[in-house]
Amino acid sequence: MNGSRYVDLSYVDVAIAASLILFDGALSVWLRLGLGRKLAVASVRTVVQLLAIGYVLSWVFGHPQWPFAVAVMVTMTVIAGIAASGRGSRTYRGLRVDALASIGISGWIVTTIGLVLVIGVHPWYTPQYAIPILGMILGNSLTAVSLGLERMTEELTARRAQVETLLALGATRREAALASARIAVRAGMTPTLNQMTVVGLVSLPGMMTGQVLAGQHPEQAVRYQIVVMFLLAAASAAATVLAVLFASSRLFTADHRFVASRLVER
Repeated sequence: MNGSRYVDLSYVDVAIAASLILFDGALSVWLRLGLGRKLAVASVRTVVQLLAIGYVLSWVFGHPQWPFAVAVMVTMTVIAGIAASGRGSRTYRGLRVDALASIGISGWIVTTIGLVLVIGVHPWYTPQYAIPILGMILGNSLTAVSLGLERMTEELTARRAQVETLLALGATRREAALASARIAVRAGMTPTLNQMTVVGLVSLPGMMTGQVLAGQHPEQAVRYQIVVMFLLAAASAAATVLAVLFASSRLFTADHRFVASRLVER
């Protein structure tokens, strides 16, 4: 862009921005929210984690071989799966595996399609493309899967009598779980749909904002953001459906019995 100039930020600039978190702390004290400790921990984790990934990415970008890029991407996927499995008041044996599998399968497939067929990156594992795009997809899928699994376990618990009645009347496990599954998938997809509804009107997404700040022409930045939004929508839908299917297969037996005892309080 003509006349554009990328502005480097110093650590002093970062420190000034970080000091704004003190307002949140003061608000917590004033309203007696009890969030002071959580704010402090979250702030420290934000700084440490982002600085760490910054150094890692700098090294990986300087050594663009596939083993290094894939190692980072696999680590991100595992962390996303673990994080997605920690939400909700109820759990079951294998939930963490289900969350990891659903996020990993959908995330890697959609990312590969985006990199190879849409953007045309060669090789596909080029770090400056593959890692950020997979990261955005994993973050979005993490939220979708955690919400979907949380709602699925809650709905099956609340509808236990109805589910068991349907099974007793001859319904299959798919038919008995269908109402709960629909609610769970809808819950998982809602955040992405809400984001798509107001994107560009209420908020400028992170990827688009970053490209514009770096001097990219807004029209080109918009094209990338449109692609990313569609990738996020596809990945979140696929991940949520997979997670719900995996959960159903563990909570219902092959002979169409609902094993409610497998659902336990955390």
